[in-house]
Amino acid sequence: MEEIKKKIRDIPNFPKPGIVFKDITPLLADSHSFQQVIDGFAKRYADKGIDYVVAIESRGFLFGAPLAYRLDAGFVPVRKKGKLPHKTDSVTYALEYGTDTLEIHQDAVHEGSRVLVIDDVLATGGTARATCELVEKTGGKVVEFACLMELEFLNGREKLKGHEIYSLLKY
Repeated sequence: MEEIKKKIRDIPNFPKPGIVFKDITPLLADSHSFQQVIDGFAKRYADKGIDYVVAIESRGFLFGAPLAYRLDAGFVPVRKKGKLPHKTDSVTYALEYGTDTLEIHQDAVHEGSRVLVIDDVLATGGTARATCELVEKTGGKVVEFACLMELEFLNGREKLKGHEIYSLLKY
């Protein structure tokens, strides 16, 4: 995993002063590293009976779609309010300053389906928790929340109590 970690670069003061952004574009541009990430997730979930991979807008899509393909599972996008064209369920959650709303198509996940929720990063946990709530609202069972990297100092796991969590990398 150290090889993968070397493909993620720190961008100081982006998008705001004081924030160190973890840029995954070098990892995505390196086919071998990207394959290692997808293969690592696929190996972990190959025998878990995953029916759907639910990915969080937008960088979660980068990992969710190829993983769903590898697992022979459906791919379900969770998007910000107003971006999905059909009937949706929504969850509003608190941000550091204000709120945001995520949506999922009401018919995206079938009752009792086994769902893997994936995103690129676990930070404060608000977005991940809201997505797990959306899946459960549609009748799905969240098997686990997975992410490429977890920013442990932000304590995102606190908001995901009661859910299994897997992070490929920790900072």
